[in-house]
Amino acid sequence: MEQILVVDDDPQIRELIRAHIEQSGMHALEAESGRQAIERLESDRVDVLILDLMMDDRDGFEVLRHMHDRRLDTMTIVVSARRQEQDKIETLGLGADDYMTKPFSPMELMARVQAVLRRRYPVSGRSSLVIRLNQLVLDVDNYTLLTGSEKSSLTMMECGLMQLFMQNPDRVMTKLEIYQQVWQHERYDDNNLSVYMSRLRKLLEKAQSPWDIQTVRGVGYRLTGAGI
Repeated sequence: MEQILVVDDDPQIRELIRAHIEQSGMHALEAESGRQAIERLESDRVDVLILDLMMDDRDGFEVLRHMHDRRLDTMTIVVSARRQEQDKIETLGLGADDYMTKPFSPMELMARVQAVLRRRYPVSGRSSLVIRLNQLVLDVDNYTLLTGSEKSSLTMMECGLMQLFMQNPDRVMTKLEIYQQVWQHERYDDNNLSVYMSRLRKLLEKAQSPWDIQTVRGVGYRLTGAGI
């Protein structure tokens, strides 16, 4: 049975999320502070972490930094009242896989939990896969991107995005297509997408890659560049 850790200092929110987790046939763990969350992550198997950012005793950012430093690969969905783009950039940069703003739909949250679980534990098992596009090499198993001599580590969602783009070079992928295939649900978030695209562009720029992720205004994105 999948174990979902809910971290929020509001007991009513924890109870609401816990009820929906259990209705979905999963087991809920709870923590009311960042400190308790870190203890749970160190002592229990956690398949998905649902994390609030604003807490008095070690906030969500500290939890993410701890996970990043310890190289914990627990799938993480941030659920926060903070709506600033910089908050999303920072959390995704620390390895969060998704970001929802409060107030939120518990049913949508459960759909996102199921989506990240499907990505982490595919029914058929994850086979070894390396995708090559000229000098761009994506190791899907190990979440790494090699551009020339520059090797970059990716989060699971970043890896999923690069896999989608590299398997569809120079093709415009709509925002809905991206969410359906990578997040595996249809309610896409423009801000989340723009943050991920910005991060991937910076990785390609850092490696002095001839490839770029181009924005097609009002439609979506495409991977384009020399040799495509």
